[in-house]
Amino acid sequence: MIRQAMIRWQEIAKQLLSLTSRTDEESRDAVIEEIEKLLDERDLLQQEISSPFTAEEEELGKVLVGLEQQVVKGLSTFTKHIRSDITAAQSKKDHMKSYINPYANVARDGTFYDTKR
Repeated sequence: MIRQAMIRWQEIAKQLLSLTSRTDEESRDAVIEEIEKLLDERDLLQQEISSPFTAEEEELGKVLVGLEQQVVKGLSTFTKHIRSDITAAQSKKDHMKSYINPYANVARDGTFYDTKR
């Protein structure tokens, strides 16, 4: 018989995979909150899963290891999307500032040297 904690872990992993595939910016905050909630729940489940394991649990464990690798990959690509969006927003902000005040970043050392004298 398989423990409920392991079955729930598998359900959470599948939910995380589906959430990390959603990349639309409109619902990103809700997706992040849901991911955090699922990760917290998974941390609590981890305490309930300990050896000895039955043969059925060993087989499910092998499936869970594969799912976890996919979850880690999905979470890393999700964070890469967020980082790239933050970088793009920052560069747009800097670009707009350069249009508003084009001489703000000019180095002014205070002196002009005439080389023809």
